[in-house]
Amino acid sequence: MSRSRPQVPFATRYARSGMVCSVDHLASDAGVTLLRAGGAAADAAVAASAVLAVTTQHMCGMGGDLWALVHHAPGQPPAALNASGRAGSGADASRLRAEGRTRMRFRSDIRSVPVPGCVDGWLALHERFGRAPLSEVLAAAIDLADGGFPLSPHGAAATSLLEGAANSGDYPAPSRPGDLIRRPGAATALREIIDGGREAYYEGDFGRDLIELGCGEYSAGDLARSQADWVTPLCASAWGHTIWTVPPNSQGYLTLAGAWIADGLDLPADPDEPLFAHLLAEAAKQAGWDRPEVLHDSADGDALISPGRLAARRSAISPDAASPLGAGISTGDTMYLAAVDAGRMGVSLIQSNASGWGVGLWTPTHRISLHNRGIGFSLDESHPAEYGPGRRPPHTLAPALVQRTDGTLGAVVGTMGGDAQPQVLLQVLARSLALGEEPAQAIGAGRWRWGAAAGTGFDTWADPANLELRIEGHAAWATADALADLGQRGHRAGADGAHDNSFGHAHLIEVHDGVLAGAADPRALTGSAAGY
Repeated sequence: MSRSRPQVPFATRYARSGMVCSVDHLASDAGVTLLRAGGAAADAAVAASAVLAVTTQHMCGMGGDLWALVHHAPGQPPAALNASGRAGSGADASRLRAEGRTRMRFRSDIRSVPVPGCVDGWLALHERFGRAPLSEVLAAAIDLADGGFPLSPHGAAATSLLEGAANSGDYPAPSRPGDLIRRPGAATALREIIDGGREAYYEGDFGRDLIELGCGEYSAGDLARSQADWVTPLCASAWGHTIWTVPPNSQGYLTLAGAWIADGLDLPADPDEPLFAHLLAEAAKQAGWDRPEVLHDSADGDALISPGRLAARRSAISPDAASPLGAGISTGDTMYLAAVDAGRMGVSLIQSNASGWGVGLWTPTHRISLHNRGIGFSLDESHPAEYGPGRRPPHTLAPALVQRTDGTLGAVVGTMGGDAQPQVLLQVLARSLALGEEPAQAIGAGRWRWGAAAGTGFDTWADPANLELRIEGHAAWATADALADLGQRGHRAGADGAHDNSFGHAHLIEVHDGVLAGAADPRALTGSAAGY
């Protein structure tokens, strides 16, 4: 066991039968309530996700996207769900180029809003793996939307961005932590989904509002098409386990590539050593430096993680110096949750607005904020990820799931964090699988992340030769001596604050003989690992 310890009172939670981890104790409690009543992990995951869509709309919601992995049977690959939305039929990259734009707009432009896939994702997950009636699954979210919920500290801080935003009146701007927020429009939307399914949502008031806001960006046919697809997951072996993730258009392949590369390095047993941070950071950099070139919705995920492609990248890593890169080219708001039930179904689910409150546009009927996931598109007419009708943008959302060599469920794990998601997961997996740290230690320990000198959290790999290695303030590597050591190895290293949001909100549930062990990230402040 290592010397590294979280510098806050933080312990692993244990439970016998079921567990849910999320950024909000209200969501975790809603999931566990369903598990106690006989619901499946899929029911608990949708219930918790729906609560979060109500209580943490600054991070996620019914106007965003969703991905999930489901371990449903020992010895079988997990089911993988891609509920990321597609650009509308009016998408026209040439028009944006004619306006002089070289990148998709981050805010206030409906063209950066693919059709949101979250609700389609809920319904697909519930239909295939749920046991409880949908009315019971969404009941807690409706109750909180109708009766009100206390605003979290992070949510209150985010309301400072809402001043003057049309249709955001559910949130006084600015708000204070603990303010009671009611969202009657969200409650109405959830009831419509229960009563009329996806048609009532996508082809009802929400869909009509989106078409009106789009001014030609979307057609009725775009809204009638489901945004949820069951896809083939990717896997790689590392540290004696099989690690699974979702395929492109997700960046999940970077988690697997980084883990495969790191598994072949001589990691020190003490994670407080600067060498530990150096080697993992180099593995992540070698895995990800060319992501802008290779990630798009038709990319071959298996080819991206093939040993033949990754072996040279592993060989380029030195314990003494930062590695050279190939030719490079050109802070998100997301939430992750984990759920495991008594039958050891495990769900790894992530949903997002992309950035805080998304694009800054809200539907008038339900007051639902719209994501800006379209910022992942390219405006280069020769790029396979060029913005265009029906295309899915490159996506940062990357849930993960671990199986043992016998095919049983080992863990469900994931994080928010924009481009840094695979980097955070690499660190948590290395601590958990390679070093044997318990969940609270693996989750609470200080982290590093690669960052652009001045960026949005979604452009880390735009210039990989000029990255900064940011160190979380409570990490052992944040001392002056450790930063100097990293500098001598060739890194532009600097320290950020302790328990900083930019280093992700990761959650982890491990499955042991008869017992679940879990931890929700303390960086979320209101997170909870709830079980029974």
